Amino acid sequence: MLLIISCSSISDDNDQNGIGGPSSTPINETTNDNSWLIPINEIRDGGPGKDGIPSIDSPNFTNAKDVDFLNDNDLVIGIINNNEVKAYPHIIMDWHEVSNDQVGNDFVTINYCPLTGTAFAWESIADGTRSSFGVSGLLYNANLILYDRNTDSNWSQLGLECINGELISAKPILLDVVETDWKTWKALYPDSKILNRQTGFSRTYGTSPYGNYATNNDFFIFRPDIINSTLPHKERVYCIIDDNTSKAYQFSSFAGGKVIKDSLNEKDYLIVGNEFIINAFELSPEYANTNFQYEFNEAEGTIFIDDSGNAWSIFGEIISGPNAGESLGKAKSVVSYWFAIAAFYPNPEIYT
Repeated sequence: MLLIISCSSISDDNDQNGIGGPSSTPINETTNDNSWLIPINEIRDGGPGKDGIPSIDSPNFTNAKDVDFLNDNDLVIGIINNNEVKAYPHIIMDWHEVSNDQVGNDFVTINYCPLTGTAFAWESIADGTRSSFGVSGLLYNANLILYDRNTDSNWSQLGLECINGELISAKPILLDVVETDWKTWKALYPDSKILNRQTGFSRTYGTSPYGNYATNNDFFIFRPDIINSTLPHKERVYCIIDDNTSKAYQFSSFAGGKVIKDSLNEKDYLIVGNEFIINAFELSPEYANTNFQYEFNEAEGTIFIDDSGNAWSIFGEIISGPNAGESLGKAKSVVSYWFAIAAFYPNPEIYT
């Protein structure tokens, strides 16, 4: 049986199960650096230290049609950039959390925190130049803190900000990603490339290092100071983020497929999806003030259509129709465990 460990607890590249115990020691007991944007006494040492969980810096991929190591309900993180389509399975990212990659000729850092269920992609840039990112070994509100290898600055993943170091207050440049199950992704993008198990490390991919953490609502390795029990702690919700506020959308509310318009902080959004995949787009006045009618319609590459004959992708691009090539504005968003979004963005709205 695997020992349950923290987000930063895989400590030995040659140890298949990499056991390293979590620590409850606040960081201010181990460092004299007080230049943090977050309360230093709420930062936790995950256990093994910097790069204890090794990033994947030379990722290898398998064509989606040839993948034989994923089950239909396995979750993946999907991205399209400059027409290149890739996906990163949770069963691999659970063990590495960061993959520094090149997608569509741009250098991109895919980062995923298993303890908060959150994934982002951002440009691999620090201090204006190309960098790579790694796992710092630190956690805030149970969430991954990355560091960049150019300046050794620390970045809050779910806070979307550099919180310590030379680049303090800098924001990452985000790229749009979606999270969904393997069955949905391969139906939408059967020609995509999938991160495979040839990572250069020996890990039991397919067996979670965190046991039943993802499904046990009462099980916390690191419990945030703010707990909101409106929804089950580990329910996966889709969230739009705007400044210090957020709005959550339950996947169950989109069962069977829906396209809705909604607003947050006086910004208009189009939210589309079903019980397996959701994405949102910020509407410019051109789209917000029109009478366009949208309808969920899932097919290869397509997730919804409009009454002008346009077919749209889950990334908000018109892939066929009279306006082919146009796209909607990206929303700052993430799929997250409910407890995590409520800790970082207290009292989020819930769409009903």
